[in-house]
Amino acid sequence: MKIGRVSHQGRVRMVVVDEASSKVAFIGGSLSNHPNPVQAVIERRITASELDALKEGEASFSEVGFLAPIPVPVRNIFAVGKNYTEHAAEFDKSGFNATSSGAAAVPAFPQIFTKATTSLAGPTDDIRFDPAHTASVDYEGEIGVVIGAECRNVAPADALGKVFGFIALNDVTARDLQKNHAQWFLGKSLDTFCPLGPWISTADESPVESLEVRTWVNGELRQTGVLTDLIFDVPTLIATLSRAMTLLPGDIIATGTPVGVGIGQTPPKFLQDGDLVRVAVSGLGELNNRVRTL
Repeated sequence: MKIGRVSHQGRVRMVVVDEASSKVAFIGGSLSNHPNPVQAVIERRITASELDALKEGEASFSEVGFLAPIPVPVRNIFAVGKNYTEHAAEFDKSGFNATSSGAAAVPAFPQIFTKATTSLAGPTDDIRFDPAHTASVDYEGEIGVVIGAECRNVAPADALGKVFGFIALNDVTARDLQKNHAQWFLGKSLDTFCPLGPWISTADESPVESLEVRTWVNGELRQTGVLTDLIFDVPTLIATLSRAMTLLPGDIIATGTPVGVGIGQTPPKFLQDGDLVRVAVSGLGELNNRVRTL
């Protein structure tokens, strides 16, 4: 199933998404007034058939505005740096990597960082920043993993069984802050720097081998990557994180971005006021975010 949240006639509604027909079905019952209904579905392990019983009316995509499926994540969004081989090389060559210390471009272990919960934005919200604060804002189209069950010390062979589904996201980054502070958290966590959505597709509808991410800036295709090309695959990421901490239902793991980011261009192409960034993932819909400077 595909689930999300929309704005419709002045009201925020949880929906089940029919991508093929470009329609949504509204969900009623106790979930209709829940402040975080998609999170509740994940935590309670509510099934597609149970949601079917709660449907009350439908609308076309053109009649609704998609919102971030989870308005407030349970905690910081986990993310992975340098997880596609070609991107690892372009990042190390860019001059913006202050954390490599002469190490090989392709990491030996997953490089984990987080993005603040306040960085979250919806699938059509503006990406906003102050040019006096950062002069090198970059896009990173990615595929996110949504954890479906509390888990600890998960073996790689069992890891996909802990996945609720997948979601499109943009790991927007202030490259100068990333370099100047010699760590990634600040440059990744500015408000609006994590557009997310427009829906979550459960793992049965979106198997790993089917997922491809593409990113455009002002209509120019910049990135294409498939999830099966990760240096550290989804089971490895879940096993690595769960060895260190308990993963919770609703946790989001951004799996990494493919080659083609702005710092990889010659000369670099950073985001400017008015740019439109589009991120599309097969079966997961699209993000379309306009860049606005403050």
